[in-house]
Amino acid sequence: MPRLHPVADEENLNRWERAALRPPELWNFEAMPLPPMARPRWLRRLPHVLIGYGALTLAILGSDELVNQFRVHGQYGIPLGVATAAVVGYAMRRPLAAWWMSLGIAALTAFAVGGQLPSGQPWPWTVPGVIANAAVLFLLALRVRTRIAVKALVVTVGVGFVFDLFGLAMPPYNSSSATAALVYAVVVLVGTSLHGRREARDRLAEQESLTAEERSRRTLLEERNRIARELHDVVAHHMSVISIQAQVAPHLVRNPSDELKENLEGIRENALEALTELRRVLGVLRSENPEGAPHAPQPTLDRLDSLVENVRSAGLSITTDTSGEPHPLSPGVELSAYRIIQEALSNAIRHAPGAEVRVEIAYKPSVLGVRVINTAPAKPAPPSPGAGHGLLGMRERAAMLGGGLAAGRTPDGGYEVTAHLPLQASKDDA
Repeated sequence: MPRLHPVADEENLNRWERAALRPPELWNFEAMPLPPMARPRWLRRLPHVLIGYGALTLAILGSDELVNQFRVHGQYGIPLGVATAAVVGYAMRRPLAAWWMSLGIAALTAFAVGGQLPSGQPWPWTVPGVIANAAVLFLLALRVRTRIAVKALVVTVGVGFVFDLFGLAMPPYNSSSATAALVYAVVVLVGTSLHGRREARDRLAEQESLTAEERSRRTLLEERNRIARELHDVVAHHMSVISIQAQVAPHLVRNPSDELKENLEGIRENALEALTELRRVLGVLRSENPEGAPHAPQPTLDRLDSLVENVRSAGLSITTDTSGEPHPLSPGVELSAYRIIQEALSNAIRHAPGAEVRVEIAYKPSVLGVRVINTAPAKPAPPSPGAGHGLLGMRERAAMLGGGLAAGRTPDGGYEVTAHLPLQASKDDA
């Protein structure tokens, strides 16, 4: 006895239900506008213009043929001729709907001329009718799958042979069904070939784009790995040495003072903290997906007091002032404010030894203001290698949030850094 698979049966049932609810392919009347030419730019709409002029010419010639050659009364012949051409223009936007309309108009035209068909005239397809239906089938084949275009071709050819089979016109006449079928088959073949060629070109362009993106991504990853290696080999090594030397130094001095021990311990702690953050940065640099790399908790303004105490131990006199009502900030604003203050204080340590520093934070409804100002240095600053990347980094942090940063000397010889960080722009960063 065969085993039952209720899950598989349910999936098959759902598949059949979806297929039953899905409209037939030939009844898809969605808009599929004819795309403009890719180049040259000034000829982008040339196909649309040519089709429009062709449809207008077809309307004039078709109406004239129905009235004067097939002897259809003007009140029927002219509307039929115009309608035959109009569906060609409509096919530029909704090809399947236009195709159904062209079949209906072709049937009406065949009935209109069949009862009083002059001897030897083509039927059931008139010459303008063949041209119009061929144009519609071509525009259809350009934009739908080959299977749908072939179905439309079979139905169109079948309509002509049905008229021939039931003899709805008065003989003798020249059957145009075979000729029309050949013309329709050729235009559908050409249309589907162009459609397939365009799809292949699009797939190739997409593949080339993906390849270029992958190549760029690999190049970027290799560059990040190179930077990570340099940072690890140079910076991490020196920071480790500083930490070890600061730990060993008190044991090399006879009866070291408490102040010396405290300063050396501060050096060691700062070196270890720098190593921890450096390792986190190296992990992000080496990750193939930096956005998905694990992040350590980022510093916020809650750690400002710890930062200030750390800087005080380096010999600076610092005061802080907070104005406004403190309120929750997004992580982006918190981190940027902390890093800007941290960098400004680091600059004060390097360039203004013995100066007095003031840190101000202003909470406003839509902006967080940050200001770090120091007096003139109490003694000459020692040479400090650097290229000014700290100021550039502070400006970039403020700019990422839609804010700004100004830095410059004060009249008394000090230095001031002022930043404003919009709170609204920071929502995307949260």
